[in-house]
Amino acid sequence: MGVSEIICILGWLAILFSKDAWWLDIGRFLVGCGIGVLSYVVPVYIAEITPKNVRGTFTSFSQLMIGFGQALTFLTGSLVNWRTLALIGIIPCLVHLLGLFLVPESPRWLAKCGRIKEFEAVLQFLRGENADISQEAADIIEYTENIQWISEDGILYLFQRKYAYSILVGVGLMVFQQLGGLNGFTFYTSVIFESAGKLRDYSNYSCLIERIISIIIEKGRHNSCCMTGFSSKLGTIAAAVVQILMTVLGVLFIDKCGRRPLLLISVAGTCLGCFLTGLSFFLQDLQSGKELIPILVLIGVLVFLGSFQLGLAGIPWIIMSEIFPINIMVSAGSLVTFVSWVGAWIIAVTFNFSFGWSTAGTFFIFAGICGVGILFIAKLVPETKGRALEEIQISITHSLQ
Repeated sequence: MGVSEIICILGWLAILFSKDAWWLDIGRFLVGCGIGVLSYVVPVYIAEITPKNVRGTFTSFSQLMIGFGQALTFLTGSLVNWRTLALIGIIPCLVHLLGLFLVPESPRWLAKCGRIKEFEAVLQFLRGENADISQEAADIIEYTENIQWISEDGILYLFQRKYAYSILVGVGLMVFQQLGGLNGFTFYTSVIFESAGKLRDYSNYSCLIERIISIIIEKGRHNSCCMTGFSSKLGTIAAAVVQILMTVLGVLFIDKCGRRPLLLISVAGTCLGCFLTGLSFFLQDLQSGKELIPILVLIGVLVFLGSFQLGLAGIPWIIMSEIFPINIMVSAGSLVTFVSWVGAWIIAVTFNFSFGWSTAGTFFIFAGICGVGILFIAKLVPETKGRALEEIQISITHSLQ
């Protein structure tokens, strides 16, 4: 995490002092590298230090903080120029970097390295001075010792039958998270603006989700004579509120309802939201139901965003941090994170073409992908609520043996 934050700081400095596009590209690249590592390391670290009964809540709480951070950036970006925003971006990196001096190392990593005294001290510190850690410590040490002889930490070692299930679940969840529609909005916002013919001069960096809502609502209103008093700004505010509320609900219920139920509800909701949004543009193409289009677009987008934030935004990262044995944690996590960002890149490359080809068809395709995601989660994704990491990993590893 420390190295990643240093890379992010260097990236923000490159953007802040950039004189041409190359420095902007370098800065974006460095920030992307730092965030790419943090997106994997942070949920893994949280999962490794928290008790099993609150692990999901703590991990999903980080997703809530990301939502608040986006909202704060949206507000700040509307008040300052982009260089000032880059300077402000350094602040949380520095806070995190300095805060790491007060944060203990992962006890499971210490156990893996054979630093047993440090492991016990850190685990006692995390659980509280008067907590009895004897059973938990014994389970972690036993599990770690049982796999010490397995030196299989490499990409090539992942493609074995005993790891097939965990790799399939981890990779599959990231595929459906990325290909379900959200990143099409975030990565091609400017192209969507131009295609909609609205807000061409919007230059401030802001939360991309809220920006795309405005465009879709405006596009839905373009050929409609009704609801002339409807404000796209109102839709933007509604989207932001819905996202925060649904993320809070996810945090509250993830360790009560479990990962699978929230994921199923989340993916079903994104499927419905994509279908409703696609249907609205389909009606627009047919010049039919003009009175219904603005409402249908708003409902579809809010349903999609709210459902996504409920589970699909954060739970795949939580499950990914729970299912991989410690001997393949690095390589498996790297593979899953790589697949996640490649999926985002694929959407970035193809979304502009598909959106130009057929607006309605694009959302119907996303709805179909989400529909397949429902079946994938129902059939393959295990429930990890209330189970120790070692218990989860042993059961998954031995399920195909």
